[in-house]
Amino acid sequence: MEQINLNTKIVVCNYDELNDTEKKLINTAKEACGRAYAIYSNFRVGCAILLDNNEIISGNNQENVAFPSGICAERTTLFYANSRYPDQKPLMMAIAAFTNDNFTELSITPCGACRQVILEAENRYKSPVRILLYGKKKIYIIESIKNLLPLSFDESQLNPSV
Repeated sequence: MEQINLNTKIVVCNYDELNDTEKKLINTAKEACGRAYAIYSNFRVGCAILLDNNEIISGNNQENVAFPSGICAERTTLFYANSRYPDQKPLMMAIAAFTNDNFTELSITPCGACRQVILEAENRYKSPVRILLYGKKKIYIIESIKNLLPLSFDESQLNPSV
């Protein structure tokens, strides 16, 4: 029998330790929370993505009474960035959540579907996407979605060699 040990590197910091670009991206994600359509869960998520051309694209979650017809903030934002700027790779992404009249104390992480979409972006542009997960108490910084999605499914598994 064999054992595989997987390690994940996550940097933990507070807002004051971020550089100006990181702060701007987090602030944009926080602002996007206010535009979320989350009337059923009251859990508003905002996302901001810095592209290679220095454009910042933001988006948020969009709910629907016919669950699960809504879409997460990360996918909304990434799909919009890809459709608007298909040749610009995403460099960095910030995610924030707002509920119960305040931003969450701890950071939230992307769901499995969003992790897979972010992985696709990394593979498409052959470049990692740095992810900032905002929480009032702590901010997590992840250098690549692969740190949150070990043993990920990608195109190499579509036609495995026999």
